[in-house]
Amino acid sequence: MDSIRVKGNGSLKGEIPIAGAKNACLTLMPATLLSEEPLTLTNAPRLSDIATMTQLLQSLGAEVSGLQEGQVIAMSSHGPINPVADYDIVRKMRASNLVLGPLLAREGRAVVSLPGGCAIGARPMDLHIHGLEALGAEIDLRDGYLHAKARKGLKGAKIELRVASVGATENIVMAATLAKGTTILKNAAREPEIVDLVQCLRAMGAQIEGEGTGTITIQGVDRLHGATHRVVADRIELGTYMLAPAIAGGEVELLGGRRDLVGAFSDKLEEAGVEVTETAKGIKVSRKNGRVRSVNVRTEVFPGFPTDLQAQMMALMCTADGVAELEETIFENRFMHAPELMRMGAEIEVHGGTARVRGVKSLKGAPVMATDLRASVSLILAGLAAKGETLVSRVYHLDRGYEHVVGKLRGVGAEIERIKS
Repeated sequence: MDSIRVKGNGSLKGEIPIAGAKNACLTLMPATLLSEEPLTLTNAPRLSDIATMTQLLQSLGAEVSGLQEGQVIAMSSHGPINPVADYDIVRKMRASNLVLGPLLAREGRAVVSLPGGCAIGARPMDLHIHGLEALGAEIDLRDGYLHAKARKGLKGAKIELRVASVGATENIVMAATLAKGTTILKNAAREPEIVDLVQCLRAMGAQIEGEGTGTITIQGVDRLHGATHRVVADRIELGTYMLAPAIAGGEVELLGGRRDLVGAFSDKLEEAGVEVTETAKGIKVSRKNGRVRSVNVRTEVFPGFPTDLQAQMMALMCTADGVAELEETIFENRFMHAPELMRMGAEIEVHGGTARVRGVKSLKGAPVMATDLRASVSLILAGLAAKGETLVSRVYHLDRGYEHVVGKLRGVGAEIERIKS
């Protein structure tokens, strides 16, 4: 397996371009199943998860091409559709479950394997099932597959989610676009990826209102047409690279970044003493005077502090002045990076869903192992501030969510390289 070597080399300076959002793109791609006309996505990130979704859609009968240097994905589902999403593909990535709603809407049936992804805790499908059953689907679980049918077609309904699940919101919204009548979805997720999906569906002819709020209203239509849509900037990549100068020192401008995508996170950085400034090209982050201050963090659904930035924020708190408490409320198994940071000299105590971090003056490079996507990049960030060399193994996780991480960090002065196995 490949590994990444990082050596603390002082402050960073320069620009980092922010890619299109992985989570948005993985949601937008299944929308091609809702129409027989072409759907084209621009600003798509070049990631292994995108390749996996491409493979899944092709197995269902869609045509998918592109993702060249121009970051364009061209898709078409004009031919016969196979409604079976096989385990061998779905097991690789949780977002594979997002074909369930579109398949039901398009074909009236779907057989979708229970999904895989990072091992960061239970992420059950019950909310997806509840919402789709309210639309008229009959769903049962057999041999690890969800078998879904809409014998009389999908019909609009009033649905209230017990939890504001992003995936369930996406599946329900996509299915409801072709349902008969009106669907009112309450306690809907508000994430930018939801807004981006709705904007794309609207460009395809869907009638949807309320994205970005807790209530989304969908008036079903008979058919959707083709469209071209630009994928929103990746707020998790944005937040991750905002932390690079905060941890290592220096000043970096994140091209294409928007503060509204990372508002709560930006507020915490400023509370810690990091300067965050909006510019004509994006967001500029700088830290030039000593250690940052410790701040407490509680992960929440958007617009709160993102769970996908918790591991990276912990890396910053490892060298902060004072004691920080990080409370994880979204996933119950998301502190697996803490023991690896402790190998670098961090002082961390984990008690259930809370990690207590006492900042040290400096970390020391060490061999560490990535346990999931966000944990892997948190170890790289910690290596930027450590004395000596940090060797991060099992970095295949990185390829699922970060485009050219070595090149982007090297471009602002980091001493980092990927070592091929």
